[in-house]
Amino acid sequence: MTEPFVHTFRVRYHECDAQGIVFNANWFTYFDVTLTEWFREAFGSYDALVQAGTDVVLAETTATFKAPARFDEELGIAAEIERLGTTSMVVRFTARRDGAELVRGRTVYVFVDTETLGKREIPGDVRERLERYVAR
Repeated sequence: MTEPFVHTFRVRYHECDAQGIVFNANWFTYFDVTLTEWFREAFGSYDALVQAGTDVVLAETTATFKAPARFDEELGIAAEIERLGTTSMVVRFTARRDGAELVRGRTVYVFVDTETLGKREIPGDVRERLERYVAR
């Protein structure tokens, strides 16, 4: 079984709401930061993917909130590919604190050409680098 990519960080004060918990919209930022760090591991940087002529755009995203996170808590966000299609991929994000699941996200990314922003097939070298993150 493949291991998901995990990005670890601490919740900053300004990311919390009046109740002292992470504001719900910030989870989508956490997912995006995790994607950037994941692509750094897979491609050297997100820019390396873009400079090679491929980018991803967000098509759909959802989150299920199971438990709150608070200021200064250390979180780990795991990213793994649920489905690697011809022109898109579905990524599962799972946020945990000390092993306890807090938030689960699901995001659909469509691969596009950097010049036209038109949908494109996932290039072979990109597919090869991402396949190790496909959940089995």
